[in-house]
Amino acid sequence: MIIAVHAKLCVNEIGKDRLSSRIMEAMASVPRHRFVPVELQELAYEDLPLPIGFGKTISQPFIVALMTDLLAVEEHDKVLEIGTGFGYQAAVLAELAMGVYSVEIIAELATEGELRLRGAGYDKVRLRIGDGSRGWSEHAPFDKIMMTAAPEHIPERLLEQLRPGGRMVLPVGVEDEQKLIVVEKDNHNQVRTRELMAVRFSQLITSH
Repeated sequence: MIIAVHAKLCVNEIGKDRLSSRIMEAMASVPRHRFVPVELQELAYEDLPLPIGFGKTISQPFIVALMTDLLAVEEHDKVLEIGTGFGYQAAVLAELAMGVYSVEIIAELATEGELRLRGAGYDKVRLRIGDGSRGWSEHAPFDKIMMTAAPEHIPERLLEQLRPGGRMVLPVGVEDEQKLIVVEKDNHNQVRTRELMAVRFSQLITSH
């Protein structure tokens, strides 16, 4: 599988030469063609990011798998995702977690993402339209948080909504200067960050 090959090529950046079998099974279970525009479905299983409109993309499968692996999702976890898009990453998370809460600021994408998720049977994903940098406080704290758009700095409100012992994975930085970051909060609410590799994501859109 191309994801496994890509992982071996990036061993020096990610610190291991393979992703967990649980992640690989989740990736294989999600029908990616249902989460891309119809005119691009023939490219759905290529290891490529694909445009979904509004200047946004569905991430390439390797990056989705890597970020999901780094998040270390467990079956009992409640996960917050920032940036629903067409719902592909949320679907992968739903294969692994107890529940997924996803926030999308672009109403048209949120509507399309919900249609695609429901059509594919992912009923454990809850969605709302809103500013992802503010999280979803009504359902906090979260065991895990993933961002699929890049803020310039780690949003404080998301750190506040991360449970002690929890983990967050996100791209951080300005356009063309982004790094993939793993954030861990210990049981005493102390935060530690780890920088992995250069990435390129859409910038996070906020309401402020």
